[in-house]
Amino acid sequence: METIYFAGGCLWGVQAFIKTLPGVESTEAGRANGKTQSLAGDYDGYAECVKTTFDASRVSVQQLMGYFFEIIDPYSVNKQGEDVGEKYRTGVYSESPEHLTAAKAFINERTDSARIAVEVLPLENYIASAAEHQDRLDRCPDDYCHIPTALLTKYA
Repeated sequence: METIYFAGGCLWGVQAFIKTLPGVESTEAGRANGKTQSLAGDYDGYAECVKTTFDASRVSVQQLMGYFFEIIDPYSVNKQGEDVGEKYRTGVYSESPEHLTAAKAFINERTDSARIAVEVLPLENYIASAAEHQDRLDRCPDDYCHIPTALLTKYA
């Protein structure tokens, strides 16, 4: 099993979508690549993300990137749907240089690659979200989500 992290706006919808993909074994909602967590619970500089454990014999990083691009606006900076702010930026993070190379190759193969605002960076740190944020849309399907409902169930 391999692990990669996808940040694509509010983590609730991203997790609901990614966990349905072929080859994905597990997901966990969290935050990545931030500075510090304050005592007030603020996550300074972190991006909401989904830790994605996948079977590389069943799905490649480039395929995962293709799925990911179905649910994000790759040109938007710090905004997805109605969610606005640095924590809603789009990004792909990994401890694997091969994953990062594959993600960058996916972006560079696009004719619009110069306009794409998705950051592709090594994973610096990760904090799992509280239980109330794990699989949130399963428990609260009427909560706001920037991803259209049809996409959330497209691969289920």
